[in-house]
Amino acid sequence: MPRVRRWPNTYRPPNTHYSTPRPPFDIYMVDDFFPRVAPINDHDNQLSAAILARNADLTPTPEEQTNIINMVSKVQIVLENITLNPGTFDACVIDEVRPVGSFKKGTMKIHHNIADLVVILKTLPVMDAIQTLGAKVMEELVKIETTSEVVMEENSSGFDVINKTTNSTVRILIATIMPNLRKLDAKVHLPMKLIQRHLSAIRHARWFEESANLTTVKVLIRVLRDVCSRFEGLNALSPWMIDVLSHYSVTFRHQQSLLPLNMAFKRVFQLLAGGLFLPGSTGISDPCENGAITLYSPLSLMQEDTICMTAQTLLRILSYGDGYKVILGLEADETGITENMSVWDTVVVAPSTAAFELPPRDDDMEAEDDEKAKSADAMVGLVSA
Repeated sequence: MPRVRRWPNTYRPPNTHYSTPRPPFDIYMVDDFFPRVAPINDHDNQLSAAILARNADLTPTPEEQTNIINMVSKVQIVLENITLNPGTFDACVIDEVRPVGSFKKGTMKIHHNIADLVVILKTLPVMDAIQTLGAKVMEELVKIETTSEVVMEENSSGFDVINKTTNSTVRILIATIMPNLRKLDAKVHLPMKLIQRHLSAIRHARWFEESANLTTVKVLIRVLRDVCSRFEGLNALSPWMIDVLSHYSVTFRHQQSLLPLNMAFKRVFQLLAGGLFLPGSTGISDPCENGAITLYSPLSLMQEDTICMTAQTLLRILSYGDGYKVILGLEADETGITENMSVWDTVVVAPSTAAFELPPRDDDMEAEDDEKAKSADAMVGLVSA
């Protein structure tokens, strides 16, 4: 009887797909095996200077910063007075007020003078009570702010307090304490998903203050948000994704030292182009969520593919000539570099193509079946004739 060769337990047949998530290649995690051959050149220095110049253009002016800080301070004073001394106001009871978002993190952009405050209620977030709270805040704020025109606008998440004189806005986001979440009624209260999003914003602000409060990270966040807003393929990246991705690119590496700003900027596109946010990737775990929830979980398959192919195109352009100037917004994108071919230092860069296609809809499949049926009937008729 011939002997049967048995493969060891570690053997895996070739071309077999396994569902085990894998990280994309990241040279900064294995830089000991890939030492730098060429020294830092002028292109690297120019990229660093360009990022800093773009950050200076995007940073709010001192006047804007002063206006928004003053507006936030006055609104907080009003809310604290209502909390400690409500008087005859009994529409709701405030537990605490927390600043969140780009104002709290120090990553605001110029001409976007909006600060977010989460107001946590001890009582249930009844819509009528929220409107009454907005009216009470306006009533008390007018007594303090006598030199400016201040108005209040209601929205689905709470209300906005707008200073039209200084063009500064304080956005009030309503939440409630955790025991109240199971008591919510969609007919009279704010939606649970909206409240959970506001509570998540508090966790995000706390994490950023404790772990990512670095100048390099803040500069990278501000510049990346501008890049993502100008290139449609990156629009799906939320501010929270950009925050965590920027912190990861600067701090998470094999060595203990922080990555310089120009290399961290490149690394963001290298990670996205390598498939960090694609199915089958380990991705980045959400630091504010329990369990193995990845940062890219909210993205659809088409959004993940679009982000990857856009990052691949921008990374190739970033490697040649003055392409970084168009990516950063220092020069106008006249040709649409992510959609059309462009030439950089005699190198032609063609945009990456999509790898994911939406499955056909039911009506499309029915139409295709009808066409096949008609073709089959026609063939039968020809054979019968």
